[in-house]
Amino acid sequence: MKRVMTGALIAGFVGIAGVGSATAAQPSHEQNTRRDCRTYSSATECGQPQLNEKQRACVTSSVQQGMTERRAVVECKAFA
Repeated sequence: MKRVMTGALIAGFVGIAGVGSATAAQPSHEQNTRRDCRTYSSATECGQPQLNEKQRACVTSSVQQGMTERRAVVECKAFA
């Protein structure tokens, strides 16, 4: 009987700890989703970045060469 109770307590504790961890991780994921963040080539941009003329030309050229627009915006903002 003692072993059954101990096992139930351990299982309950593990279950509670697991739920707490998942709940703690969830808000940061929701925050990033709302901000529309993306990372390419170690550069992160959130939302719709404002690009100068040179960066817009870089995006256009990169998209014509087959890169996705989202990736081109991040990379051109960071490196052009």
